[in-house]
Amino acid sequence: MDETVAEYIRRTVLKIPRDEIKTMLQKWGLLSETQLQTINFRQIKENISQDVVQLCEEISADIKQAAVLDIIYNHVYPNKRVWSVYQMKKTGEETEFFDLTDFKKKFKRRLRSALKNVTINFREYEDNAIWIRIAWGTPYTKPNQYKPSYVVYHSQTPYVFISASVLKSNLPLLCQALVLASNYHDIREMELRSHSLNSLKDIVFKRYSQNFQTHYPRPLQERNVAPESADLRIIEENKNEKERIERVNREVFGDGPQPKLEFAQYKLETMFKSDPQMDVLDKKEPFRCLVKFSSPHLLESLKSLAPAGMADAPISPLLTCIPQKARNYFKIRERKHFFPGSFVSP
Repeated sequence: MDETVAEYIRRTVLKIPRDEIKTMLQKWGLLSETQLQTINFRQIKENISQDVVQLCEEISADIKQAAVLDIIYNHVYPNKRVWSVYQMKKTGEETEFFDLTDFKKKFKRRLRSALKNVTINFREYEDNAIWIRIAWGTPYTKPNQYKPSYVVYHSQTPYVFISASVLKSNLPLLCQALVLASNYHDIREMELRSHSLNSLKDIVFKRYSQNFQTHYPRPLQERNVAPESADLRIIEENKNEKERIERVNREVFGDGPQPKLEFAQYKLETMFKSDPQMDVLDKKEPFRCLVKFSSPHLLESLKSLAPAGMADAPISPLLTCIPQKARNYFKIRERKHFFPGSFVSP
């Protein structure tokens, strides 16, 4: 077995939590149960990885087999990567039967016609998801197995989830191969990104809760008995305001958990306005501003603002429209031929 393959297998095993190494190796299927029984999975990970490498050397494992273990790891831990959503389009509304064998053949042929040094792996999962791993090389160097691109494509849908390599120059070629292999005609990025692959799927496949309740629970009862001297009108007003906030929040966010996004970014491009008589600016220059909201769970954080008294209800539509518009990157430009101060978010 090549030394580079052995080192790659060793590093891949070291990434896996020790309690899960045996399970992932079983999913990998390269080593038999008899071989796995010879490994002491209670020892330190460095020793476990060396034992795995030794067993792989006995069967002369190659890099394509080693790459499958990396796919399994990334399938279990997709949140280790940043995913971007792309949408493909057809010229018409025709639907075609999806042939996986044909898809693989076209995809590999397109990539290898432009770049010989490339490693391509496919793995299918039960939710009709096709995971594709691409390790890129150059005309003069072997594929870099440590910086691959990942693609998750659900057949019969126009959506593709891509975690690109740091080698951004290969992204156009990757998109071309996807369009050709899936019989579409165009592809575009949706400006929707997150570490949470499942949340991105929930958004584009409309799987998160958007149903508004028609029946609301009873108003929250005050936990503490109000003192006799308290103004009952103030107590009633506070209770009504709490109920209103809960109702508005439910209408905006729904009842279920929100998709997990870590950030939302807004680019503002408008003209700086000043009094013409003051002559502050000699020429009109665009005013640019970048605002970024970040949180381990941004939408749930936004949902909690009004009930916590940290924002008025309802929250700005620029923030609450993220799941409906399926994007968390926005450009806000000034409308032309309209009154000053009017803005649009494309």
